[in-house]
Amino acid sequence: MRSATPWSTVFDHLLVATGETVYMVAVSTLIATLLGVPVGVWLQLTAPGGLRPRPLPHKLLGFVVDLGRAMPFLVLLVLLTSLTRLVIGQSIGPTAAIVPLSVGAIPFVARLVQNVLAEVHVAVVEAAVTTGASTVRVVRSVLLRESLPALVNAIGVTAIALLGYSAMAGVLGGGGLGDLAVRLGYQRFDDRVLWSTVAVLAVVATLIQFSFNRVARGVDRRRTASV
Repeated sequence: MRSATPWSTVFDHLLVATGETVYMVAVSTLIATLLGVPVGVWLQLTAPGGLRPRPLPHKLLGFVVDLGRAMPFLVLLVLLTSLTRLVIGQSIGPTAAIVPLSVGAIPFVARLVQNVLAEVHVAVVEAAVTTGASTVRVVRSVLLRESLPALVNAIGVTAIALLGYSAMAGVLGGGGLGDLAVRLGYQRFDDRVLWSTVAVLAVVATLIQFSFNRVARGVDRRRTASV
C-alpha cells in the first residue's frame, strides 16, 4: 500500500500551488477587466435604446462575445496554444495559462458589464443627457458610477470563475492547485493531497467572494448615504 504524503510536504506543495493559482487569477482578472469593461460599455451604448444605437455593430460584437462565452475553456486552452507560445514564449506554466484565461474571461466580463449598465434607471441617464453631457461623460459619471457596486460584484464573479478555469488549466500544464490535485492527488491516489487541494480552493473562493463583497459595500453610495 502506498504511504500517504507527509503533511509537511503537502503544505509545501500547497503553498507553491496556491501562489501560482492566485497569480494566474489576479493577473487574468485584471486583464479581463481592463479589456472586458470597454467592450461591455460599447455593447450597451450600441444596443437598441442605448445612447448610440448601432444595430449592425451591436449584433456583430454581440455574436463574437456570445461565441467566446460559449466556447468550452479546455477547447479554448488548446486552440490558443500557438498564440500563447507566440506571446509568452512557452505554452505551459502559470504565466502561459494567463493568456487563455484572459481571453476566455473577456467576453464573460463584457456581457456582465452590459447587463449591469442596462439596470441603471433610464431617468438618471436622460437627466444627464438633457444637461448636454457628452457620451463619454454620461458613461463615466452616470452609467459607471451608478452601477459601480454591481460592477465590483461582477468582477468578483469573474474572479471566482477564473479560479475554476485555472484548475482546468492545471490539467494541461498550467500549474497551480489544479495541477497539484490531478498530478499528485488523483493520479497517485493520494487522498491527502487531493482533499487538501479541494479545501484550499474552497477557502480561496470564499476569500475572493468576501473581499469583493466588502469592496462593493464600500463603494455603494446609496448604502453610505443611508447610514
